[in-house]
Amino acid sequence: MTTVVVPVRYPLTEHSRATLQEAIRVAETEDALLTVLHVNLYQDNGRVTRTALKDAVESEFGYLPDTRYVVRSGLLVEETILDEIAGEEADVVVIGEKQTSRWRAMVRRLVDDPDLATFLDDELDCRVVTVAAS
Repeated sequence: MTTVVVPVRYPLTEHSRATLQEAIRVAETEDALLTVLHVNLYQDNGRVTRTALKDAVESEFGYLPDTRYVVRSGLLVEETILDEIAGEEADVVVIGEKQTSRWRAMVRRLVDDPDLATFLDDELDCRVVTVAAS
């Protein structure tokens, strides 16, 4: 079955809601499993729980069948997201346009000319859907 991963901020920002809305649409269209991911940074004191993330998403979008809510901890958000994408063997990743530039900077450290979509496609074999800021 197809898997869609969508990283979001908590509490949900306007941009996170738009990204999540697109991920829900993609998951429904492709009859896919959806993984909603939040990363707690080690250096921050705030700790989001899986239950809090699920409650926030469901209060905004209602119950979402075939959806997993995952909270990971890491030093770098983008690296932690990449680890989750690889671990899930995701087919599709839905990210906000704001995240794209941060990912590009991280990928630039790994390769000379980073095209994020190509990098993710080559390295992780997944499609990237970017949601423009509203």
